[in-house]
Amino acid sequence: MDPLDIIDNMDKVMPVFQPIVSAVSHEVIGYELLGRYEEQGDIKSLGSFFNDPEVPDEFKTEVDQRLLEMALDRLLAKNSSCLLFINRNARQLMAGDGEDFLKTLLEYRKRGFPLERIVLEITEHDFNDDFDTLNHLLLYFKTYGIQIAVDHVGAKSSNIDRIRQLRPHILKIDMSNSRQQPDAFQDIIHSLSMLAHRIGAKLLYEYIEDNHQLYFAWKHGGHYYQGYYLAHPDPDLLSTDSLSIHIGEKVKDFVHREKAMVSGRLAYTARSEEKLKRLMNKWHSPNEADRFISNLLEPFDGESFRIYICNSDGEQVSSNFRKTAGHWLSEPDQIGSHWAFRPYFLENMMLMKASHKGRLSDIYADIETGEMIRTFSYPLSDECFLFIDLSYEFISENDFLLFQ
Repeated sequence: MDPLDIIDNMDKVMPVFQPIVSAVSHEVIGYELLGRYEEQGDIKSLGSFFNDPEVPDEFKTEVDQRLLEMALDRLLAKNSSCLLFINRNARQLMAGDGEDFLKTLLEYRKRGFPLERIVLEITEHDFNDDFDTLNHLLLYFKTYGIQIAVDHVGAKSSNIDRIRQLRPHILKIDMSNSRQQPDAFQDIIHSLSMLAHRIGAKLLYEYIEDNHQLYFAWKHGGHYYQGYYLAHPDPDLLSTDSLSIHIGEKVKDFVHREKAMVSGRLAYTARSEEKLKRLMNKWHSPNEADRFISNLLEPFDGESFRIYICNSDGEQVSSNFRKTAGHWLSEPDQIGSHWAFRPYFLENMMLMKASHKGRLSDIYADIETGEMIRTFSYPLSDECFLFIDLSYEFISENDFLLFQ
């Protein structure tokens, strides 16, 4: 599309709205405003127009303004109480100190559209520009009740500190990245979830295209969902009943699946505890730790590849017993190793001491093998704790252990 044709035919520019669904209510709570252009009877996306660096900023600003006014008029006419998500280029906003943008919103506030229902989306790569100026401008917008969302978050890990400084209301996560490097994507999501928790931001998962991605978003703290799996952008303000799927029914399935997995992990923990209770008469003291472990090798042979015992200070008092090529071998050189520096190590031991029950860890990558494993730990006494590392082969054969 020729940018000049678009500017000369602004009557052919039109807004479309992609629904955003709440994980809390399972209803449409907002729409992302997107632009379309009618050309010879075809409706085309304006994405290439806005993303083309050769198109002058003033052209983009003019089209943005047209779309914004049409969208606000539509929401007012429908008496909709939904949020409106608006994409803006940071450079364009800063060029005029955001005054034209804010002026328009204030005019519509007089007509009955609260600014608290505006969500301004800034793409993370825009942070490469003058961040301090951008930060001050967005803080100014916040004083009017405008919400801030950071789009394509996680694309650049170096921007984590800037996101923390900005403290946006919403972090938008692109689910299309989950297909390229799923393990790396899950690690990024873990970090972003922690960041969102610390700064009080909500997670919005966008570009959801199938049930697996929706489940991932639900399971990983998604407060909002958006994508073709739910609804395509539409000239109309689609209602909850117009979505492609029934969110409530999908979430029921997710809940049942998750409860089944939790039940499986609890049952495994109970079985492991029972096996150990039958052998506890063989536990005497840390001086005989290796002898005690030798009694565990057969009962836990099918699931474990490494077993050891630590005291309450995190110091290993036994050898490592490691299964290699189907045979158990002891590694006495590991006696005296200290593990209290590991995350949650001391906390888990104190919890076991208080509850007198075993604990199954989350799934994690083993430092030595690099494989995804879990550890079952059990209190032998107030001062000694058993650790049984479960092999990836065993975990992969049991879905309730494979997924977090």
